[in-house]
Amino acid sequence: MEQSNAAIIQDPGIPQFTLLITTKNRRADLKITLSKINHLLLRKEVLCIICDDGSTDDSSLFIENEYPEIQLIKNEKSRGLIYSRNRLLALVRTDFAISLDDDAHFLTDSPLSAIRDYFNKHPRCGLIALRIFWGLEPPESLISGEIPLRVRSFVGCAHVWRMSAWNLIPNYPEWFVFYGEEDFAAFQLFKKDVEVHYLPQVLVQHRVDIKSRIKNKDYRLRLRRSLRSGWYLYLLFYPVHRIPGIIVYSIWSQIKTKLFKGDWRTIFTIVGATCDVFVNSVRIFLNRNGLSSKEFDEFSKLPQTKIYWKPQIDNNQE
Repeated sequence: MEQSNAAIIQDPGIPQFTLLITTKNRRADLKITLSKINHLLLRKEVLCIICDDGSTDDSSLFIENEYPEIQLIKNEKSRGLIYSRNRLLALVRTDFAISLDDDAHFLTDSPLSAIRDYFNKHPRCGLIALRIFWGLEPPESLISGEIPLRVRSFVGCAHVWRMSAWNLIPNYPEWFVFYGEEDFAAFQLFKKDVEVHYLPQVLVQHRVDIKSRIKNKDYRLRLRRSLRSGWYLYLLFYPVHRIPGIIVYSIWSQIKTKLFKGDWRTIFTIVGATCDVFVNSVRIFLNRNGLSSKEFDEFSKLPQTKIYWKPQIDNNQE
């Protein structure tokens, strides 16, 4: 990472950040997001690229009419989130790339300066994971007592790449389809001795009702993809002697927490994920980049990925 060895000096006339957003048939969410970050889009140091993944709800037309300054790329047919993220990152020419979901926006007033300053102070950091609040309404308090620290991985809905770090590793694996690509990148960065850091000073609201997802029609498919992506990652990166045990444990966890509680459809989830592994076995073999036992122990000691943030409730205020 040649750029990481020197502080990046701000020149307001030269773009330093590229905002990347993928979207598909969520024009209403995208409209909210762009209105919330419009003040950033007006800054000369910021570019924005949106990938429309085969939308049929006139999302592209909305962008072209309302935000002509945004670079718009289109997948004529839907190719998936991971494909779209790879395509967006290939177009970035700035020092940093901020990736946001189309239903996520900043709550922090000045995120860019905080991000740039942190990268300057931590040259080994190749990716910043942001503090994320999951909810349809903003939190009552934005204050956090957390401190920045190195972590294992990051959440896809809001993170920032130092592009010199992204260019060191393979693209996200498009055959994962959905889920797991962040951990894939985190393992690859670890193998390159590049760090992932959590920066709680920058807060993002991910406008999602987590409880309602369970009722969605695609919930079973999401579970299958989540389970198989975990197995993909074990087979790609874990020391060989640890793989059988961790896969057996993951299957037992599904049986104990779901099947034994009456959710018989868990059987189809496990069988489907197993079939997915067999279908992609050649890809897994060709892309394996396993950690040594020492590397695995070092990685395991890192703090867990910061996925959900909840504001602390002050019991003295009622």
